[in-house]
Amino acid sequence: MIVDLINLDTEKKSSHELNDAIFGLEPRKDILHRVVTWQLSKRRSGSHKTKTRGEIKGSTRKIMKQKGSGSARHSTRKVNIFRGGGVAFGPLLRDHSTKLPKKIRSLGLKLALSSKAKNKELVVLDELSEKETIFKDLRNKMGKFDLENSLIINDFEKENNFTRAARNIKNIDFLKVEGINVYDILRKEKIVITKGSLKNIEERLQ
Repeated sequence: MIVDLINLDTEKKSSHELNDAIFGLEPRKDILHRVVTWQLSKRRSGSHKTKTRGEIKGSTRKIMKQKGSGSARHSTRKVNIFRGGGVAFGPLLRDHSTKLPKKIRSLGLKLALSSKAKNKELVVLDELSEKETIFKDLRNKMGKFDLENSLIINDFEKENNFTRAARNIKNIDFLKVEGINVYDILRKEKIVITKGSLKNIEERLQ
């Protein structure tokens, strides 16, 4: 697949042949679903926790005699039916993450990139200037590409004026090339990749 390399003024600078082993795969929803589920499971904190009656601080003394009170039988104040008592069968700390083979993770990333390329939702920029960029001008240029909801994958070594200006544009997200993942690629309508980032991605997934 041949893709045009353009600049922010929508001028074609050159062309690049995408690696079909990365950008030309047939869609597999089952693989994408597995990878996204794995990613989101890892993000869950699993930190919700309630105390059982054994963890409540207080006396274990029986609060009333067994018989003769006319009331129901009770043991301590720490049981679940009293205010301030423990919770029966409440949530516990746990790890929600699951295991997924590296081959499946790598395949999922290739399928996500292939999906964007097939649907014409992949924009490759010849270069991005790190020089001072005015927010208003940059927003107008992004509008020409219809990039109101996009992910920019860049290979900048550190934050610069371009990234600061672009970050102020609504629904524009940035990712370092080392941090690309299936979930962030699929949740955006378009992805924008710099020429340098494209080279790094192809080397990484080859």
